[in-house]
This record gives sequence, structure tokens and C-alpha cells, in this order.
Amino acid sequence: MSETHVTSSALAPTSGDPGAGPFRVAALQMVSTPDRERNLADAERLIAEAAADGAQLVLLPEYFCFMGFKDTDKLAVREPYQDGPIQRFLADAARRHQIWVIGGTLPIIAPEASRVLNTTLVFDPHGNEAARYDKIHLFNFEKGEESFDEARTIRPGTAVQGFDAPFGRVGLSVCYDLRFPELYRRMGDCALIVVPSAFTYTTGRAHWELLLRARAVENQCYVLAAAQGGKHENGRRTWGHSMLIDPWGEIVAVRDEGAGVVAGNLERARIDEVRQSLPAWRHRVLT
Repeated sequence: MSETHVTSSALAPTSGDPGAGPFRVAALQMVSTPDRERNLADAERLIAEAAADGAQLVLLPEYFCFMGFKDTDKLAVREPYQDGPIQRFLADAARRHQIWVIGGTLPIIAPEASRVLNTTLVFDPHGNEAARYDKIHLFNFEKGEESFDEARTIRPGTAVQGFDAPFGRVGLSVCYDLRFPELYRRMGDCALIVVPSAFTYTTGRAHWELLLRARAVENQCYVLAAAQGGKHENGRRTWGHSMLIDPWGEIVAVRDEGAGVVAGNLERARIDEVRQSLPAWRHRVLT
């Protein structure tokens, strides 16, 4: 079952700079498999669909390119930085559709042979790399038969990253990072925060929407989250619910399960309106 929900108030015209027009973004929800080439084909189809709908920036989910049967399977598809079929695919897709592509995450070779970096790469509409972020916080969860410890196969990143897009600053984060608000404060003044993810069904049902809306409210900016969403061939079930949230914490669009596109417009005037009526961003006291 899948669903798209749009709140009219979030998309209503607001006061602000009339020259700052809407910027359309899309989160691509996937149910990735252990077959890299099939995943890339699915991603290309969704990117093309989003671009045809007018998206100027698309966000892929975490592990969009590969979800193996066991954690160590990702080592087989790891790539050296700036070389490899996954990175070429992302650059080519950005150039071909002339859009910004935020490539979810892919496994990049780490110094240790037994681990990778879980890396987000951003490509501009010319296909040039615009930013790189290595996931900092590594997921660890033990409950009943569910057991996850990303540190076994992933080396954590160390640097907060973002990039400048035509509509403003974009802050980069991945999945488990969502639980650490101090990371987002260190991003500075963002118009958009992105969260490519593969939340488990258990943790997603409990906390996904709550945390996403909190990050939007406390940073008074848009949040775009692209998730894995469904039952995977490896037996894992992910929560899905990819969504776009506005600076007031209202959900602009969401898809519950299954592959598809979640799209909406960013309005600079909406950010300005929220920050003017409730100037929490200006009232921050940093120590």
C-alpha cells in the first residue's frame, strides 16, 4: 500500500521576496535488493519520473544501490572515491536530467579492509561533485531477533558537511544521525536538511516522523527524507514514509510503503514567515 498526502496550508502562497520562486524537490523511496544493477535501474526510473514532474533536486535513500543478505556483503560493491559504476551512475543521472542529485549512500573504500565509509555524494546539474558526507553516527540496536551494529562494517565519518544550492544551504545527514540534534545545529543556517535513510520497521514506527518534524521545527527549515520502504529480499523490513516537511513542522507530502516519488516545493517565503512570527532561530544561545 502506498499513499501521498499533501497539506494545503504548507503549499499556500506566503509573503516574502516575490523574486524567490518555488524550488521543487523529490525524495525517492526504494525497496533495494542484493542486485546492484537492478537497484541502479530502479533508481534511474525514479529519477526520470521525478525530473519529468519538475524536480530540480532529487534525494535517494540510504543503501539505494545495494542491500545484501548480510552486513559484509556491501564490501563486494565498495568503490574507491571518485571512481566506480555507482558514482558514474549518479554523475550521469545529474547531467542527463540537469538536476541536483543527492546519492543516498554508497560504500566507499575505507582504510581498513573489513569496513567501508557509508558516503553521501552530491552532484550538480552538470554532473560535477558538489559535496561529500561520510555518515558519522552508526546505528546499534538489539531487541529480540533484531540485531544491528553498523560499526562492524562501517567506519564513521568525522566532519559535518553541507553545500550551497540555488535556494540556500543544504545540510547533509544520514539515517541514525537523525537522533542527534547537536549535529544539525553545527550545520548552521540551512534552508533544507536531507536525511537519506533505511530505518527499521520497529524504530521507524516509533520515532521516524517524530524526529523528522522535530528537526524541521527546531531548525526552522525544510526537511526532505528519502527512505527504504518495504519488505526486502534479504528478509529485512524497512519503515518507509519518505516525506517532505516544512519549517513549521507540517508534512507537505509522504509515501508510506513501496517504491515511488514524494515531491513538493520549497518556498523561501515560508521559511522567512516562520522565522519572523516565531524567531527561535535568532534566539539561540550557543555556549
